[in-house]
Amino acid sequence: MIRSQNTVATPPGATIKEQLIDRGMSQKEFAARMDMSEKHISRLINGGVQLTHEVALRLEMVLGIPAKFWNNLEAIYREKLVKANAENLMDADIQLMRKLPYNEMAKQNWVPATRRTQERVINLRKFFEVAHLGLLEQGSLASHVACRRLMLTEKSNYTLIAWIQKARLEARKMETKPINLKSLEAAIPQIREMTKMHPEDFQPKLSKLLANSGIAIVFLPHFDGSFLHGASFTDGKKIVVGLTVRGKDADRFWFSLFHEISHIMQGDMAKIDGTNEEDEDKADAFARQTLIPDQEFEIFVDEKNFGRASIMRFADRLGIDAGIVVGRLQKEGYVKYNQHHDLKTRYEIQA
Repeated sequence: MIRSQNTVATPPGATIKEQLIDRGMSQKEFAARMDMSEKHISRLINGGVQLTHEVALRLEMVLGIPAKFWNNLEAIYREKLVKANAENLMDADIQLMRKLPYNEMAKQNWVPATRRTQERVINLRKFFEVAHLGLLEQGSLASHVACRRLMLTEKSNYTLIAWIQKARLEARKMETKPINLKSLEAAIPQIREMTKMHPEDFQPKLSKLLANSGIAIVFLPHFDGSFLHGASFTDGKKIVVGLTVRGKDADRFWFSLFHEISHIMQGDMAKIDGTNEEDEDKADAFARQTLIPDQEFEIFVDEKNFGRASIMRFADRLGIDAGIVVGRLQKEGYVKYNQHHDLKTRYEIQA
């Protein structure tokens, strides 16, 4: 017997059991009269196997109740079973739906705006391309993902799942060449040179350059509480890199991009459970070293001249945006976070 809030699905076996009790007949005797195994009869009574037309005919002979009655009972049971299971799945999915950032997703037109609970569940199932939302908790839909997050919380985990799915859907629309890590490595100097360009200029060039290496880069909005800067994963025959874009400082944007490039080159997406702290530290080091080589940075800070003109000269010599230098100086405590903020470029990239 399967129950939901509104439906009770009782297998025909319950009626068979009542008939046996009325007749004082044991299951062993009944199995012999039906010419079936005791195990099968036990499963039939408990709803573990379907009551077929052949069994219905045997029941008519043994119990004297028409086969049509048993077939009808089985049909009603199967119909109610589907309904009860669907209702129970819906109840479970409603609880999961409340953990997902539906309102923010609707604001971005990822899903239709609605206040109806069950409609939200259906919309989310379609968005995630799953039969039920419980599959999201199994981890397979967000496995093999390398991502840069500042904090791990339940909200950030569910937001990540939604964010990754949107990146996956957008990346499917993009044409890329076969994955080629050697080509990606060779393109790093060109990508680094783009740090001095405006987003409207570098965005199409960056997308094309990465696509030639089998990478689809997707720019997505930032969701509050996600603590997410970027993520990379494999989808089909391409690699997907997703980056947040809302009001992002140039230094954070490029650091996040090179961080994800490191994950790609290190093959971190192959890890079922995602990246660990050591992987993230390596990716951070790669991004830091690519933007400002440690040796160059050490020489600069040893001079202890962190004035505006000095920073701009250093950035020009390295061929990078001055805000990247400011960002590292702030991060490592050489200047306060409110110093030279005017040198930091802010991006507004269209998602």
